[in-house]
Amino acid sequence: MTVMRVLITGARGFIGANLSVHLRERSGVEVFAWNPNTSLDEAKVYLDACDAVVHLAGINRPLREQDFADGNAVFTQTLCDALAKNGRKKPMIFASSTQASLDNPYGRSKRAAEEAVAAYGRETGAPVHIFRLTNVFGKWARPGYNSVVATFCHQVVHGTPLSINDPSAPLRLIYIDDVVAAMAAQLFEPLPPESTDPFRHVTPVYETTVGQIAAMLHQLADNRSTRVTPPVGTGLLRALHATYLSHLPPSTFDYQVPSYTDPRGEFVEMLKTVDCGQMSYFTAPPGVTRGEHYHHTKTEKFLVVRGNARFGFRHIVTGETHALEIAGGEGRIVETVPGWAHNVTSLGPGELIVMLWASENFDRARPDTIACKVAP
Repeated sequence: MTVMRVLITGARGFIGANLSVHLRERSGVEVFAWNPNTSLDEAKVYLDACDAVVHLAGINRPLREQDFADGNAVFTQTLCDALAKNGRKKPMIFASSTQASLDNPYGRSKRAAEEAVAAYGRETGAPVHIFRLTNVFGKWARPGYNSVVATFCHQVVHGTPLSINDPSAPLRLIYIDDVVAAMAAQLFEPLPPESTDPFRHVTPVYETTVGQIAAMLHQLADNRSTRVTPPVGTGLLRALHATYLSHLPPSTFDYQVPSYTDPRGEFVEMLKTVDCGQMSYFTAPPGVTRGEHYHHTKTEKFLVVRGNARFGFRHIVTGETHALEIAGGEGRIVETVPGWAHNVTSLGPGELIVMLWASENFDRARPDTIACKVAP
């Protein structure tokens, strides 16, 4: 099997760590990590042996202004010179910054680095890909260093008040997994040779504000007490949810939810959503019947996890009845239907455990749960 060897400068940094893990998950890829403690001899071996370079190392918070030029422009030029002398047209991916368009010490140093990479591509014919990144966020970002999102996540997790000067200040955010995917695409699915523009783009870019990010993070944190989770399956909230959780210390990986116990068994509400109902589970000892009610609009889905259950139904107008028995592990969903009274009886011999999804969160003021026995 052919092995692709990828050299990553700054492999221990935020983007470098995520990219390194992603590449190592692929078969036929070997990663060389160039970090601050990498010796010149090691670096030379890596440069000679690698098939492509992802240049992520750089300086953005130096003690001296000169360090911008040394750590960004000079280092990048040295790297490009070494690759050019190697004699092979090794592709290079360079992580630049949107500040490269600004006239400040950092911006000028990144722009000079971009020019060095572009010149390497022109002079050698090697494919080069320049990403001007802005506000990248995601797991393993450092609070107070990589992004305001990381800082806010750390503060919310530890109960520290957020310092916000202008909640309406705009933010353009890029998620780390999208950055990694875009860079990997250039390694494994490169653009056609006739493409001469070295600049590449990461999508999507999330347009938001500082205040909106703060509000979403507080909503995510409140989930443990309210048990109501926002729609975290797609888009910015999906990425923000994963990022927030990545800042939790191991001592907070678990939390308690209320459990309601009576002679019928135990009932626990696990999770509620904003607009898609809630997840719960209940137990019942042998011989116990739960339910004995109907709904006008609310519906439910039951999954027997363990034990044996009998589900009974009766149409509240026509009197039509229906019954079925389900054993734990069958993977069959039993669905309640509006206008049908229903119950669940534990047939034994052991305890019955049932997962339950309801189409709406329980509202004590409007429960839509009317007591009605299946056997009148």
